[in-house]
Amino acid sequence: MAEITIFGGGSWGTALAVSAAKSGHSVLLWCRRAEQARAINAASRNPDYLQSIALPETVTSTADPEEAALFSSHWILALPTQSLRAFLPALDRFRIPETEICNVAKGMEISTGARISAIVSDTLPEARYSVLSGPSFAGEVAQGLPTALTAASGNEASSLLWQSMLNTQRLRIYTSSDVVGTETGGAVKNIMAIASGMTSALGLGENARAALVSRGLAEIMRLGEALGAHPLTLAGLAGMGDLVLTCYSAQSRNFRLGLALGRGLSLEEAQREVGQVAEGAFTVRAVAESAHRLSVELPVSQGVYRLLYEGSSPQDEMERLIARDPKAEYPPSLLWGSEHR
Repeated sequence: MAEITIFGGGSWGTALAVSAAKSGHSVLLWCRRAEQARAINAASRNPDYLQSIALPETVTSTADPEEAALFSSHWILALPTQSLRAFLPALDRFRIPETEICNVAKGMEISTGARISAIVSDTLPEARYSVLSGPSFAGEVAQGLPTALTAASGNEASSLLWQSMLNTQRLRIYTSSDVVGTETGGAVKNIMAIASGMTSALGLGENARAALVSRGLAEIMRLGEALGAHPLTLAGLAGMGDLVLTCYSAQSRNFRLGLALGRGLSLEEAQREVGQVAEGAFTVRAVAESAHRLSVELPVSQGVYRLLYEGSSPQDEMERLIARDPKAEYPPSLLWGSEHR
């Protein structure tokens, strides 16, 4: 069994700590706040997230980045996407060449449009990087309910390592070499969940929501293709699987944000009501910029962007989507190849 450091004492970091510890690993959970770390060590529960879940005795906590980094050569990053670039450089001097890094956050950096793999590459040069993504509510993982995820890395040995370390009877880990697709699916599905929540709040019906989710997947695939992803990745756990989960459950923070927006709340009011970070509200800014830069048509994402940052309304954006010119669902060349006539 191994030692694992998890940077991030939120719901997902806590859930993975529980799962890994129950598999026999020793886990050190790094928290930003010293009082949170002390409370975890004193009560074997996270006072701020998943409070009802008892932590195994092999889970301990610290607020000292150096202690966390030196605890193991297996690091899981469970930190908000927008804070990574500022946080990671402080860890580089503690990293040994054999350190394996697995990111479990989802999103894109607002200021640069970068995926998390690029942020890690910029701040921790030559790091061995993997990403773990897929349909997963943290509370269900912590409870031991069946879940399946994808571990992707450009280095097969790294994805196999995380598969072997994190796979359990209740947490099934598949491997992939498509980091771009795995990260893109995990990031953009949060935008679609906001739109799905608005669809529900507006009372547009399940037909409309199914259409939105299906066309959302097509949008994710278009952006993924432009970034270099394989379409089959986005038809799997990190794409379609995560999209369906996030768009159809009130457990999703992004879905709840969309519900609040659909009821007429401002972004600030909706964020306060949700009470936790809904990453889609940030990611949509990076995706809208990417759509412009890459000349990719992303009508749902661009509509959510206009709603959040340009004063549009949920009703206006839904009408805009419905009123778009009819067209083929997929270009024939995409289905049958460029020689199709």
